[in-house]
Amino acid sequence: MNSPRTTLYRDKQNAKLMGVCAGIADYTGVNALWIRLGFIVLLLTIAPILLPAYFIAGLLLNKKPPHLYVDQEESKYWQRVRQSPKRTAREIRGKFREIDRRLAEVETYYVTSNPRLNAEIERLR
Repeated sequence: MNSPRTTLYRDKQNAKLMGVCAGIADYTGVNALWIRLGFIVLLLTIAPILLPAYFIAGLLLNKKPPHLYVDQEESKYWQRVRQSPKRTAREIRGKFREIDRRLAEVETYYVTSNPRLNAEIERLR
């Protein structure tokens, strides 16, 4: 999965410093506040390793394209895809099965209430 929607970016729109924590929050679907608090706690414990890694990530990660998601619902969908692609595919298949079932019910209702249409369908078979 190497889609632009499944790539980690720096989120400069919601950034406090370089947008790395906001990008991680957007990527994982976790609130940016919790990512930032976790970063600060880790910074206090392993500062010599984490601080350079943050700035390297800030330099290496691309800026998030402004047109990446149309709306919030699409953003949440891609976060679910990144977390569990198989589960998301199962959910989509389930939604299509439900739509197909409902369409079959509508078709059955319409055909049974319209004898002329029912006769025409039977003649075509």
